[in-house]
Amino acid sequence: MPSRIRTSTIDENREKPSIDNHAEKNDFEEIFKSEEKVTSSDEKDPELDGIPELVKEIVSMEDDPTLPTLTFRFFVLTIVFVGLGAFVSQLSWFRTTSAPYSLFFVQICTHWAGRWMHQILPPKEINILGFKFNLNPAPFSIKEHVLITLSASAGATSNLGEIIVSVKDLFYHEHMNPFGAIALMVSTIWTGYSFAALARNFLIYDPELVWPAALMQTTLYRTLRSDGVLNDSSKKQMKVFWLVLAGVFVWQFFPEYIFPFTSSLAVLCWFAPYNDNVKFVGSGLGGMGVLNFTLNWSNITSSIMLYPWWTQVIGFVAFVISVWILVPLSYFGNLWGGRDFPIMSNRLFTANGEKYPFQKLMTADMKFNQTAYEEYGEVHMGTYNLWIIFFGYCTFISAFMYIGLFAGPKLVKTLKRLYRREPRAEPDRLNKLMAAYPEVPFWWYAVLFICCFTTMTILIFTQDLYIPWWTYVVGVVIGGATVIPMGYIYAISNYQVAVGTFNELVYGYLAPGTHPVGSLVYRVVAGQCWYRAQTILQDQKIGHYMHIPPRATFFSQLWGNIIGIPINYLVIRWVIDSKRAFLDGTQKDPLNQWTGQNPTSYNNSAVQYGLVGPARLFQSTIYSPLLWGFLVGVIVPIILYLLHKKFPKGRFDLWNVTIFSSNMEIFYGNVSNGPLTQILGGFFCMFYLFRYRHETWRKYNYLVGAAADTGYNLALMCIFLFFGAFGSVAMPHWWGNDPVSVEKCYGSKAG
Repeated sequence: MPSRIRTSTIDENREKPSIDNHAEKNDFEEIFKSEEKVTSSDEKDPELDGIPELVKEIVSMEDDPTLPTLTFRFFVLTIVFVGLGAFVSQLSWFRTTSAPYSLFFVQICTHWAGRWMHQILPPKEINILGFKFNLNPAPFSIKEHVLITLSASAGATSNLGEIIVSVKDLFYHEHMNPFGAIALMVSTIWTGYSFAALARNFLIYDPELVWPAALMQTTLYRTLRSDGVLNDSSKKQMKVFWLVLAGVFVWQFFPEYIFPFTSSLAVLCWFAPYNDNVKFVGSGLGGMGVLNFTLNWSNITSSIMLYPWWTQVIGFVAFVISVWILVPLSYFGNLWGGRDFPIMSNRLFTANGEKYPFQKLMTADMKFNQTAYEEYGEVHMGTYNLWIIFFGYCTFISAFMYIGLFAGPKLVKTLKRLYRREPRAEPDRLNKLMAAYPEVPFWWYAVLFICCFTTMTILIFTQDLYIPWWTYVVGVVIGGATVIPMGYIYAISNYQVAVGTFNELVYGYLAPGTHPVGSLVYRVVAGQCWYRAQTILQDQKIGHYMHIPPRATFFSQLWGNIIGIPINYLVIRWVIDSKRAFLDGTQKDPLNQWTGQNPTSYNNSAVQYGLVGPARLFQSTIYSPLLWGFLVGVIVPIILYLLHKKFPKGRFDLWNVTIFSSNMEIFYGNVSNGPLTQILGGFFCMFYLFRYRHETWRKYNYLVGAAADTGYNLALMCIFLFFGAFGSVAMPHWWGNDPVSVEKCYGSKAG
């Protein structure tokens, strides 16, 4: 579930937001859902009526339309920070664990870089081929600052087309034409942008839809840009930020390169290093990870500082049930044929446990080969992957059930108002401020969509994407129809629903027996494009809160992709060419980081649903129980809702089935050493500090998390550049870099 959390910090000398007034609840979701408290003065001002109290405390209700936006500084800084993020994010997509490229880091650095450029650049007008611009038109403005970060949010990421380009190359040895690959990446992402046009009037301009992550980002801008200078408290925060960044940067060279033993501290293996069962239970690199700790930030990440404590508890409970309960029951008790196939593998197998030759299931014209299927038999997988699919079905349907039950009245009321387009007595203050700027015409989005649709159609017929053209049309329709309901859920809850497995199921019934890549193209259009539409809508809400001209916001998002997508493609080629043996399973990476978990998972689903097809798949007694996941997704939310109504103090409303089942979908077969360390860190950050040291938490929690993520990403990039870019430079083997097992989990075969 590809969603990015934006973080914030608040100046201690400013008025504290309502989060402090609700600290005793220890529940972020309740803060954003809390009842609106409108003061008597607000009730007298119709322009503020209807704006949630939290928004009024964070968002400025004043604007200066004369502030510069798309300046020379904007273009220079976006090239630097978008390029860096596109490199790091695309590199991380191929790794088993990674920390996200922090937009908090972009905000901090561009704040100082922009002010520095204002100090050194001359206020000189430049004329290039009739195009005139000023190098330094005015002091670095908050609007320039926001637009740079919006470009980074759009372009400093991995790319939707990576799924198709990587799977084609890694598993089918089809090297896609560079121009065609980049055109595919641009078309899929900008299709998501055009989808956003369907929802922006419903989800952006309604003040009641607060978009919590957008509010978090807004608070940081307010802190950094307060009166144009930083006070003593903010200077201390910045000092902590840079110290943490430097510390993590230096440290990451140890678990990632010099001292990999620290990446997975398998305590059980220290007492019985040559026991196979102990290795299976205690190893965090291919085992269950019981009592396994990690000092590698890539296995921890800032999620322990971002997600509410109750959400982390649900995630850890799901991990315990999935990995510490179901895996041993299946493996040691042979539950559901748990010992028939490698349970901690996400690859596909024949009935005798051999690697399934799925390439041979295709004929010369890339259709399903029934004869070969009868020869090799059914496609098998480890039991672990079976319940991942089961909970994937549960996740999709439970999201609608949960939101409908627990937020039904508000949902219906809002949808009715949006449907009837009921005007307010007077426009709210934010919309009135934004009315001063020209809106993005709908035809801009329409042209963007037509260009993307035409390009994709041409690619389908010329680049061996193996998808029937008419199913592409169906995927576009379903993807567009998903934006408003899913966007509404995200706008009120900050939770992004994963829809990939469900979409592949639909495609499998529409076009069974087609090349797996065709299934992935459909999945990207019908599902992944929605994720990009959500990101764009969220960034447009930030632009709304920060009073950015809508056309400048629109341009900044496209500009970010223009910078980032070519870099994405170069990184994809670089990683595949240098790490292919690890990614396709030919060789084993000692740290289980370059496992190709993402492309392998996508390819497996495509083989099952696109090539074999669900009609054949669910005829088997192995797969038929998976369909019960839909029923579970319907019934369990109803049970929890009834329990919540009967026992409201029991807080059954916090046991979100969708979050639980989404975490049950996570595959820990390659690396399982993070969750135990994460829950301990989450307890300290989001329970102890949040509840008992809230002032410290408020000033440093998000800041330290972003600094640590940034230090990790910079270290990863340097390790790749210094030790892998111009020929692999291996770390010499020593006690902390054991060539057999960096964890000291040897098993009997090594004894």
